[in-house]
Amino acid sequence: MKFPTTQNSILPIRSFIVLLIGCLAINLSLCFSSFPSSIKTLNVEGHFSFDNNEFAARDFGNRFRFLPSAVLHPKSVSDIATIIKHIWQKGPGSKLTVAARGHGHSLQGQAQAPQGIVINMESLSGQEMKVHTGRFPYVDVSAGELWINILHECLKFGLAPKSWTDYLHLTVGGTLSNAGISGQAFRHGPQISNVHQLEVVTGKGEVTICSEEQNADLFHGVLGGLGQFGIITRARISLEPAPKDDFSTFARDQEYLISAQNTFDYIEGLVIINKTGLINNWRSSFNLQDPVQASQFKSDGRTLFCLELTKNFNPGEADKIDQEIESLLSRLSYIPSMLFMSEASYVEFLDRVHAAEIKLRSKGLWDLPHPWLNLLVPKSKIHSFSEGVFGNILTDTNNGPVLVYPVNKSKWDNRTSSVLPEEDIFYLVAFLPQAVPLSTENDGLEHLLSLNKRILDYCEEANLGVKQYLPYYTTQVEWRAHFGQQWEVFVRRKSAYDPLAILAPGQRIFRKAISNL
Repeated sequence: MKFPTTQNSILPIRSFIVLLIGCLAINLSLCFSSFPSSIKTLNVEGHFSFDNNEFAARDFGNRFRFLPSAVLHPKSVSDIATIIKHIWQKGPGSKLTVAARGHGHSLQGQAQAPQGIVINMESLSGQEMKVHTGRFPYVDVSAGELWINILHECLKFGLAPKSWTDYLHLTVGGTLSNAGISGQAFRHGPQISNVHQLEVVTGKGEVTICSEEQNADLFHGVLGGLGQFGIITRARISLEPAPKDDFSTFARDQEYLISAQNTFDYIEGLVIINKTGLINNWRSSFNLQDPVQASQFKSDGRTLFCLELTKNFNPGEADKIDQEIESLLSRLSYIPSMLFMSEASYVEFLDRVHAAEIKLRSKGLWDLPHPWLNLLVPKSKIHSFSEGVFGNILTDTNNGPVLVYPVNKSKWDNRTSSVLPEEDIFYLVAFLPQAVPLSTENDGLEHLLSLNKRILDYCEEANLGVKQYLPYYTTQVEWRAHFGQQWEVFVRRKSAYDPLAILAPGQRIFRKAISNL
């Protein structure tokens, strides 16, 4: 498969979306309250751990560390129901809360439960995955399963999930509790738009099967619901035929590409600002099409807009795909000498971030703070956003990539809990830096966090209608503003499925009311 990459040098930045990743500041809580001895006597198939639970007080954001009183390592869904029902039956007099933890990729402590119970959902991984072929194929999986494992299992049947995230070593329950967005979202919608059925344990400890036809309110509530209404324990995920071989391509003009009938299969853009040594530092898996001309290109002091595109093809279709790519690229505006191409297998492409993870871990760079910021920007405001953020706030992208790509709202289900801008097309903008601990320079945590705040303040002052993806707020007033008209439905669902606010305290949306009676 061919993978072209194109870059445009544009000083006045035009349409794109930005996801910001910021630096990290660590808050550590090691306080303990008296732990109910009744927890230790519960009959579960798995087990509780009361010591050495520091892993449950950390996440990828590496900023907040709240130690739980215990971690449940469940072996069955009934284990999860047992602990939640036990806390529910204790009523408002109990201070215990529960948080489900997948692969620990939250950014700001959302999957932590200070002095509460963390459920290690990965303990449920390894359960049988049931792939159903036919006209409308799907796979039934545990919510603790990693997407990379689901990919490998489905490929045995020539199938694959339709929508992904860029990083596949995340759990199903974790991404479905947010949305699950990547370059396929313009075509298939997010991952939460490709789910047929869920098994959920509510805040009352009730195990419920839900879908669009059965318990639909709970179904739509938990999808993108930030863990507030129940813990997803199993999911039925829609599949499609997987390409039989390699694919890749690269180009520009995203809004044209996502509206075209014959277009690429994956479209993600990124912004590069004042990046030094761009040619030598570009992904080693890409090959320059014109190395002589490219060697004369200077990226220092410039703002570049790049597109990463892929095209799926089967064996024997290489010549045809070359013609399609050439035709698509001919409609785009890009610097010809800055065209990079590569071929990769289907699995290699989807799991590409994991390869980077291995390299970063070997250098001790994976566990650095990740103060990421993810924004959804309405199409009508993306020009103002780019002028304000890329023109005035962000001076370089040397601390991490900045992704920018448009998404069709029609591919999302408005009955889910996800919060989106009020336009048919919006951009995902993702800033993905990593912070250097103790640094007081531009790569330090405090500096990166200040950039995040400046960007958010600008969006607020300019009234851009921006929504946070993977949102982080600390007050209910802020959450109310985030959800807007969806707040009443969100509160009603919380009252119906988790009335004691036992679940997901790390999201900081609802605080459990404690009664001394």
